[in-house]
Amino acid sequence: MSSRAAGDRRRGRGPRRATVISHVACEDAGLLAPLLAERGIAVRTLLAPRDDLAALDPTEPDLLIVLGGPIGVYETAAHPFLRRETALIEARLAADLPTLGICLGAQLMARALGARVYPSGTKEIGWAPIALSGAGRASCLAPLGAAGLSVLHWHGDMFDMPRGAVHLASSAACANQAFAWGTRGLALQFHLETDAAALEAWYVAHAVELAAAGIPVETLRAESGRLAPACNAAGRRAMDAWLDSLSIHRRGSGRAGP
Repeated sequence: MSSRAAGDRRRGRGPRRATVISHVACEDAGLLAPLLAERGIAVRTLLAPRDDLAALDPTEPDLLIVLGGPIGVYETAAHPFLRRETALIEARLAADLPTLGICLGAQLMARALGARVYPSGTKEIGWAPIALSGAGRASCLAPLGAAGLSVLHWHGDMFDMPRGAVHLASSAACANQAFAWGTRGLALQFHLETDAAALEAWYVAHAVELAAAGIPVETLRAESGRLAPACNAAGRRAMDAWLDSLSIHRRGSGRAGP
């Protein structure tokens, strides 16, 4: 697609498009998909280990969403596609285009911005609250600061804060849980996009990891059933606010598109 056509879309003269990059099939856009549909955004999903990321023009999608996965951004010898994916994200951020990274996606954003990503020495898996910074409380993530709210953590790596990024959130186990890059980049170490039913596939796909971490599936399932609904509701409000901040509004809202 030509840069002119992409620019026309961003000025509201054509259909809007999002590209979602996944790393394992069970970790998909989840609850983000209906939010995008409400805004008339067509979604294309690429599977990073299989699809040719080098063929994707970094400036072509109106929105790029990079999801999680059970690998580290530094494992480029085992997973060479990570180099191409990091380069894609680096070009995307340099162009100041809307980009959302979740878990591994957030770590890839940090790496693309020159920050260190490394094993934390522990597995943060399960439901726990996050603490919002002052900037976080003033951001789209404000709904996640509600008393008693927990979000889903599922990672063993952490990242340093990229120079120039705005720190948004931390947790008891991880100092850097979220950051903003300019007004169009958002990185979340935790998960808002999945509900309790979708996690059933995660329990199977990540059974070895859970067993090695000593986390019973039954315990995690019970926590998910109890805590996911409130997280999903708050996460929807947070993502609604972020999309609105990008001028990606719902159809029929009477407001201009991007």
